[in-house]
Amino acid sequence: MNIVRTIFSVSFVLISLTVLSQTSSNKDNLKIEEAYNRAKIEYSAFEKKHGDFIQTDNVLMHYLTWGNSSDTPLIWSHGSLTHSYELANIAESLVEGGYYVIAIDYYGHGKTPIPDHEVSIYHSADDILVLMDSLKIGKAILGGFSRGGYIASAFYDSYPERVLALILEDGGSVAFNTYNHTMSNDSLQAKISHLALPKELDELYNSSYNTEFEAYNSLYDPVEGGTQFEILSVVKQKNNKWITYAGLLDFFQMRDSVQYSNVILKPNKASLYGASITMVQPKIIFRNLQVPMLILDPVSSNDPLPFEKENMELQKKFPNLVRRIQYDNTEHNIHYEHPQSFVQDLVEFLKEIKGLK
Repeated sequence: MNIVRTIFSVSFVLISLTVLSQTSSNKDNLKIEEAYNRAKIEYSAFEKKHGDFIQTDNVLMHYLTWGNSSDTPLIWSHGSLTHSYELANIAESLVEGGYYVIAIDYYGHGKTPIPDHEVSIYHSADDILVLMDSLKIGKAILGGFSRGGYIASAFYDSYPERVLALILEDGGSVAFNTYNHTMSNDSLQAKISHLALPKELDELYNSSYNTEFEAYNSLYDPVEGGTQFEILSVVKQKNNKWITYAGLLDFFQMRDSVQYSNVILKPNKASLYGASITMVQPKIIFRNLQVPMLILDPVSSNDPLPFEKENMELQKKFPNLVRRIQYDNTEHNIHYEHPQSFVQDLVEFLKEIKGLK
């Protein structure tokens, strides 16, 4: 599914949503209806094999698993505006490499709702602990992409004794506002203004639909074709309507320039969840790092999180624990742009961890 991979890469958001919102002909609509009917069958079968839920103090959390529970567990937190299916295309390759892959849906993503009470990234860490206890996992490798990397770091901050290692894909190794706070006021304000979605795209994100098919169709990419059954993981019913991402950008506090400005400059004015990504402080969390860490660091002129300098400093501080791999000409999402290299690097990292035992 060629949909948005992260809130931090707004240029990609705009391109993706423009494609996804194209008007189809009647013939195309018929093909999409056929794809939708097949997608429902495929999605149901996939969830029966891989999907489950766990009740925590905060939410009924959905998650997926692949592989043998006797192998090394990797608990993966996805990026913003994606879901637990993020690694679905490469999960079996990771399993072949020795991982037991567990991918969660945190608040507002996939089939996990936004809780009625205030929560933060650290609450997601608490949810993961409940999941580990339920699955009888003593220690696991915690990993994540973008915002999911900050959740992995928050878990290590909260429960270091339950962490075997960390895998951080362009997120979680450096404080979120590090680059923002090096910019001039004019440059930062220009960036904040640019991050505000145009009205028509904001409406698409927050629309509700009369039928499940209409919601599915709003995200269906006719260029990609196929069933794209994973779209159904983000389609949910609310108040007799069907929604996809409605309410999520407000939950992030990144729907408009005012909210985003508060997250960057005045986090105490933002919601707890919106502000919490700025409260994950890796320099403090990792000051006494005790576990191996793999940093997957994309580098390009459009990198929304240009943290290579800080990542190299962390590696220099803990040369025996931190391994940093740079992906040149890569904007943000490594596992999407370079799936084979991503798998190879994670499998090699697992071999290194096993060699340390």
